Amino acid sequence: MKYLIDTSVWSLALRRKADRDSSILLLLSDIIRQKKAVICGAVRQELLSGIRSHEQFIELRNHMRAFEDTTVETSDYELAAEYYNLCRAKGVQGSNTDFLLCALSANKKLIILTTDKDFELYYKIINFNLELINLYN
Repeated sequence: MKYLIDTSVWSLALRRKADRDSSILLLLSDIIRQKKAVICGAVRQELLSGIRSHEQFIELRNHMRAFEDTTVETSDYELAAEYYNLCRAKGVQGSNTDFLLCALSANKKLIILTTDKDFELYYKIINFNLELINLYN
């Protein structure tokens, strides 16, 4: 199974001061080596947004082009909206990007790799594949 890498994991891996021995980086490196890492356009956009220098933007953009984009179809957007509504009805709020990742996971049989604990809340309500990394272990 392939992994849909969330922005939270990419951000940790790409920081200049990241702990190069952390278990998250080792796991991500292993997934990348096995060619099991995919990204979606929404995560790519989040990663590239807010970069101050144009040179850093170009460097990161070029680096991230090495990773396969999973295709997003109408059914994915529809399921994301359904997931949003189901969670909201249970009092759980989330971003459109988060629910799109959940829909992609369910529809395309991808495992979401994230450090974002919000996914744990969604997982109690909707069906998708999740590997949540605890940063405080």
